[in-house]
Amino acid sequence: MEPDFGALDDALDAADADGYLLDADASTSDQLYLSGFDASDPFVSLYTPDETVLLVSGLEFTRAKRESRADAVRRYADYDYQEKRANNDTATARDLLYAEFLDEFGVESVLVNERFPLATADGLRDHGVSVDVDDDDTVGTIRATKTAAEVEHVKAAQDANEAAMRAAQTLIEAATVRDGVLHYEGDPLTSERVKEEIEVTLLRHGCSLDETIVACGESASIPHDRGSGPLRADETIIIDIFPRDKETKYHADMTRTFVKGDATDEAREFYDITREALDAAFDALEPGATGEDVHHAVCDVYEDAGYPTLRSDPSTETGYIHSTGHGVGLDVHEAPSVSTNATDELEPGHVVTIEPGLYDPDIGGVRLEDIVVVTEDGYENFTDYPLDFEL
Repeated sequence: MEPDFGALDDALDAADADGYLLDADASTSDQLYLSGFDASDPFVSLYTPDETVLLVSGLEFTRAKRESRADAVRRYADYDYQEKRANNDTATARDLLYAEFLDEFGVESVLVNERFPLATADGLRDHGVSVDVDDDDTVGTIRATKTAAEVEHVKAAQDANEAAMRAAQTLIEAATVRDGVLHYEGDPLTSERVKEEIEVTLLRHGCSLDETIVACGESASIPHDRGSGPLRADETIIIDIFPRDKETKYHADMTRTFVKGDATDEAREFYDITREALDAAFDALEPGATGEDVHHAVCDVYEDAGYPTLRSDPSTETGYIHSTGHGVGLDVHEAPSVSTNATDELEPGHVVTIEPGLYDPDIGGVRLEDIVVVTEDGYENFTDYPLDFEL
């Protein structure tokens, strides 16, 4: 199922723009989504209500024609780029190339996203093309509502994620304790060793990730501390894995918190209250609710239990110190947000995380995270992994 770009047509009409332009490589998710083409070097995508056209180097020309969703593909040679380059500096030659490309398709004005290169925008303006920023992030908003195929891509990535979490948990369960430090096969079990097991498992399932979180003790009290060094008994260990499928490019995201041994009373209370907050978020999650509604349901649980949140104290450094969730797709963090000021209604097809947590350097940290899709009558949880705590 192809994406519905009707909202982009409406945005172009409202801005009185002829087309939507991107100049980026496929690591920019809007580019990959709009073009359907995965390339590591920058290329140009032009979307109009009538057609989508790519401008690529000769190196990518054949592959772009075969793999992209574009109606037409042009290459630099079609506009005598080498002659332009011989008679001008690189920047001027590029500006002439892009201007001629747009002129072929009758485009005199374009919308661009907020990360569009300034040099490209200035060059186009110098050649009479009007360039305006799409302040509404229209392509990002379209991406937020997943097609059935996209939902399946996220589910597949989540299956790999759960295999990786299982491998990590198995290592921790198999570890012995010596002088308060976990050991595996005679050596201290480190955050780095667990991360290695996670990454190898993901590779075997067709996924990869640049980094993950295996944070113990005080490090676990800092939500995005990646963790390092030996893991210790009786302390919380947060494992947060957010892989990307190497073929489809879609992400998943999941967090679990473990203690090898006996949790302190304070850490166990952190965990129990966070389980309640997770349930409260799911009770509030439905189409028509806002991300803020779901976030406030979590804050209510924590505040009623006497813990600070950023809602009750925006300067707090302990307690609940982040949002409840975010969209997941081609980016691991994308629209929609599940947080304060997320006032847009959640819609069927929105894939979001739900990830409450509590943090205190004297206690450690606890975070639990599932990934779900909003449906017509509620939500479907992709996460099928137990909520074990003490191992």
